[in-house]
Amino acid sequence: MADQLRELIDVNFLEYASYVIKERAIPHINDGFKPVQRRILHTMSEVEDGKFNKVANVVGRSMQYHPHGDASIFAALVVLANKEFFIDKQGNFGNIYTGDSASAARYIECRLTPLAKEVLFNKEITDYEPSYDGRNQEPVTLPAKIPVLLLQGAEGIAVGMSTSILPHNFNEVLDAQVAYLRGKEFKLIPDFPTGGTIDARDYDDGNGKIKIRARIEARDEKHLVVREVPYGTNTEKLINSIENAIKKGRIKVSAIQDYTAESVEIELSLPRGVYADQVLEALYAFTDCEISHSVQMVLIREDNKPHIMNVTDVLKYNTDKLLADLRLELEIELGKLRDNLHFKTLEQIFIENRIYKNIEEQETYEKVIQAVYDGFVPFEAQLIRAIVDEDVERLLQIRIKRISRFDINKSRKEIEAILARIDEVNALLADMVTTTINYIKNLKKKYGKFFPRRTQITELETVDRTEVAIQDLKLGYDRKTGYIGTEIKTKNFVACSQFHKILVITEKYFKVISVVEKLYIKEKILYIDKVDLDVTFNCVYREQTSGIAYMKRFKVEKFIMEKEYTYLPEDSVKILLFQPDPAPIFKVFFPLKARARVTEEVIDLSQLAVKGFAARGNRVSPKPVVDLQVLKAKDIAKEKEGET
Repeated sequence: MADQLRELIDVNFLEYASYVIKERAIPHINDGFKPVQRRILHTMSEVEDGKFNKVANVVGRSMQYHPHGDASIFAALVVLANKEFFIDKQGNFGNIYTGDSASAARYIECRLTPLAKEVLFNKEITDYEPSYDGRNQEPVTLPAKIPVLLLQGAEGIAVGMSTSILPHNFNEVLDAQVAYLRGKEFKLIPDFPTGGTIDARDYDDGNGKIKIRARIEARDEKHLVVREVPYGTNTEKLINSIENAIKKGRIKVSAIQDYTAESVEIELSLPRGVYADQVLEALYAFTDCEISHSVQMVLIREDNKPHIMNVTDVLKYNTDKLLADLRLELEIELGKLRDNLHFKTLEQIFIENRIYKNIEEQETYEKVIQAVYDGFVPFEAQLIRAIVDEDVERLLQIRIKRISRFDINKSRKEIEAILARIDEVNALLADMVTTTINYIKNLKKKYGKFFPRRTQITELETVDRTEVAIQDLKLGYDRKTGYIGTEIKTKNFVACSQFHKILVITEKYFKVISVVEKLYIKEKILYIDKVDLDVTFNCVYREQTSGIAYMKRFKVEKFIMEKEYTYLPEDSVKILLFQPDPAPIFKVFFPLKARARVTEEVIDLSQLAVKGFAARGNRVSPKPVVDLQVLKAKDIAKEKEGET
């Protein structure tokens, strides 16, 4: 029983996961749509008459194809309409800037855009399959002639996988298709309807991450205005993130006014003593004015399975498919032209040469048909192809009224027009690359003006939170008691924020800690300050057994938080000098011995190379060192006079 239950769960779960992946969440590479979007557009094409239709009616008709209820269909239609490629809107469809929802489906209307009607539909090259209840036929995929997947992007969460595909600019995608057809290189960067500024250095052709910022301008030194919000957020979320940053003391703003309507306008007023240039970087560091998107291009391919692809491969695939679809459409048109030419020729011969007279005295229908066949025998050389029963049936259905009014000259002109179009189609088929390029250029000429680039491409500098945070904390330290922290009230303190890392150097080790309320340090503290990777430390220490002194200069450039690092030998040593740069000039004293000529020496520590903190250092002198004195400026001058 357990094995049977396990098998049942495995099979059913696999079917459920496969269904969610293929029928709900992941778009198809052929047309870039999820099933619900495809069914909505198919329904709209069925009711299309140039007029607006109630969204409620479209949703209701779509339910004959989509088995998941009207709520999911309505939500998908609103999202699709707000992408502004394929659905023309009338009424309140919500606001992508503020996040406001759309009006009820019964109050708003929609219809297909001219772009949708031109590039999405062609029944003659569309494969159909039965709908979920078997009563209707729905398209497997739409014969899209543009890379929809790259243009409008997609977001979806399935079982065990998800997809995040960013939208790209219409004109740039079409230009990339032309470049590919010409054998040239191309590169696509996302473009968002909400604008903003994008850093795509890590985009990795659709499978990396991007950084996007709001566009903020300083109206004056006391007011900042947000003009564009990052993709994936809205004004409500942005304002909430700013308010949270204010509450936590990360930025200082006295008032927030939201004037957003058709465009974004959020005004930030600054308090006394705070200016625009001080707050701007903090907005990027602590609020949703700067966000990152991780992207992964997961989609359904022609084998009906999910695959991870990149932007370049998707564009190449869609362009190759466009070329194949255009070829198929031209071949279908060529077949229709030849059929039309064939019948026009038959009709002309049938009427001009009065073949219809041969059927007047025939007694049976079979003899009538044979009379028509016999009548065309002298004209076989003029026929496009051999005459068949279907041709005879069409000729016999010509009415006497049409025969009597038959215009020979008009018929010949029609045949000439058909022949001319056949030549044109054959020329287009002979060079499909040029034909496809011209088709793409024509699309760009007609619709490119409606889709300008909205997002500015740049390389954004990373904002260091520790640099822009308000340093409103005082980390006090008491060398006598060994306590440090924000609760320690003393004259000695380090001004910092909660984001800073604190470097503590004692006489035995150093470690980096977070800003704490209270912490006890057992060893004597030699140095405490915010971490600065550029600071050089100067140290002179003496071995207690031999008395030999060593000197070293080092930086703290790599560390793990809270880990103790030794920077002195494990032997018993005594620190004679420890201080950060500037490196001092000091005098060391040697033991006084009989006949000893040199009892002291001046050393400039700045001449010593900077090494790692684990290095032992250089010997100060072969002689033991008794004492050390750091020289002041006047002492250094005296030493130089003495040498002279």
